[in-house]
Amino acid sequence: MKKNNLIYSTAILALSTLLLSACSTTAKKSSSNDSKPKVSKVEKKKTPKQVAGGKLQDGVYKLVEDNYFNGYRVKVSMTVKNGKVTDTSYDNVDKSGKSKAKDAKYESQMKKYSQAKIGPKEYISQLQKSFAANGANSSAIQVVSGATSSSTTLKNYVNQLTQAAQKGDTATIHINNNKKMKDGTYKLAEKNYSHGYRQVLTMVVKNGKISDFTYDQVNNKGVSKTKNASYEKQMKKVNKIGPKEYIPKLQKEFIKAKGNTEKVQAVSGATESSYSFIAYAEQLINAAQKGKSGTIKVDNIVYQE
Repeated sequence: MKKNNLIYSTAILALSTLLLSACSTTAKKSSSNDSKPKVSKVEKKKTPKQVAGGKLQDGVYKLVEDNYFNGYRVKVSMTVKNGKVTDTSYDNVDKSGKSKAKDAKYESQMKKYSQAKIGPKEYISQLQKSFAANGANSSAIQVVSGATSSSTTLKNYVNQLTQAAQKGDTATIHINNNKKMKDGTYKLAEKNYSHGYRQVLTMVVKNGKISDFTYDQVNNKGVSKTKNASYEKQMKKVNKIGPKEYIPKLQKEFIKAKGNTEKVQAVSGATESSYSFIAYAEQLINAAQKGKSGTIKVDNIVYQE
């Protein structure tokens, strides 16, 4: 979200500065054909076998940001038939419902300041296609260079749509984006284990700011992956880094960034874990923006590798 997104300044920043981060923001219905969000049929791709996690229930699942950021907000939807994702849509739209992909001025300015030389015309389309191809498998949705914030925001929002689809809850998910977090303790915990571990996050908010935050990956005995010497050795052999390094690094960066995930860099050698962490951290912030404290229990889908 996905895509984006956490601790927002109340001051209005210059457009060129905001464009650098390719912040996601979006969605609204439009009466014109040009402004309707793109709907993508799932491109047939070999779907990995699901080995854990609740099945998707049939229905149309929608998510919308309630507030505009830099003139746009995000709208996402996912249709499930016979337990499979058949249609998806993703867009960033203004108050008239016009897509950011059609904003020539925004496109020109973003390309001017982006090292990746990319604008909404390109990254929105790329993310749409990746979402269509991978459906509920958010970890497989590509992170577009030059639009990482929008990419991770989309991953977050797809996670939330998937969680709703597992419950069969078709009520539109409203994201109170850009708003101050409310005090409380917010937790997120995966239910299912992947490679013997699951993710757990806890965030405490006081006076609208993050006062404490913990992140870990634990086994069924509650022991941290950072304590697994064998796992550390094997991962380092291939990726030059292990959980002993990347788990505390992600936690420290999030705290240092005061919840602004745009400042949390994916750790080289642990990019998938990094983006998964960022998506979950953003979901916690969405909960805090609503003041919905407690534990988000994620019946995370695990695929066979």
